[in-house]
Amino acid sequence: MAEPDQPSTARMIDFWLGGEHHYPVDVAAAHAFEAAYGPCPPVFRALRAFLGRAVRAIAEAGVDSFLVFGAGVPTRGNVHEVAPEATVLYTDVDPVAIRLGQRILADSDRAGYGYGDATDIGTVDPAQLHRFVPGWGRRPVGVIFLGLAAFLDDETLARTLDELYEAVAPGSFLAVDIDGEELAAYPEALAMMGPAFRMRPPASLGPLLGRWVPTDDGVRPVAHWRADGPPGEVPDAFFGAVAVKPVG
Repeated sequence: MAEPDQPSTARMIDFWLGGEHHYPVDVAAAHAFEAAYGPCPPVFRALRAFLGRAVRAIAEAGVDSFLVFGAGVPTRGNVHEVAPEATVLYTDVDPVAIRLGQRILADSDRAGYGYGDATDIGTVDPAQLHRFVPGWGRRPVGVIFLGLAAFLDDETLARTLDELYEAVAPGSFLAVDIDGEELAAYPEALAMMGPAFRMRPPASLGPLLGRWVPTDDGVRPVAHWRADGPPGEVPDAFFGAVAVKPVG
């Protein structure tokens, strides 16, 4: 695969997590962002650990298949590594991420990777959905919606989450996060995120969830959501929740 000439947020995160699937252009962009913000590995380790705890909680509730939007690089504690008995369909809109993900998962019979726009569930390949998320719409699934809300306005985010609610079976779960307002203190770093980037106070997530019902954990800084021990000393840059489509 030819080396890309533009950085990718997904590959920058892979670099921050200590992964192997990134390029010099991503490392340069990561260093530039850290020069404006500060060290990023602890923040993204906390976010990836939240993903792991959320996936384990969903799997422990009996869910054995997951649909992941904005998947990025499917390594370093991503869904199929946390829940190895589950089937997982990773999706993204970035063709480079899709090709990389397909290469990484080429030998897996339980995880696949394809195109999927979170704001339009119809863009997900039905054949892949049938293979990796069997019983879609009839059996409970876990929907992973992390790192996406910051790039959607309130109307689009609320509509998207409601359409996902309609599409899944009762008993399904949604893992979701928002970027808090902490980055406002770093205007140079904030500018690097582009004009579409949206920060939100944690209280805003509940109304945007619509009919999804958060678990009793509520909306919390990701390092605090069902923390395994004392939460890491990281900025409250992300707030997350797991919500369910009630049965009955």
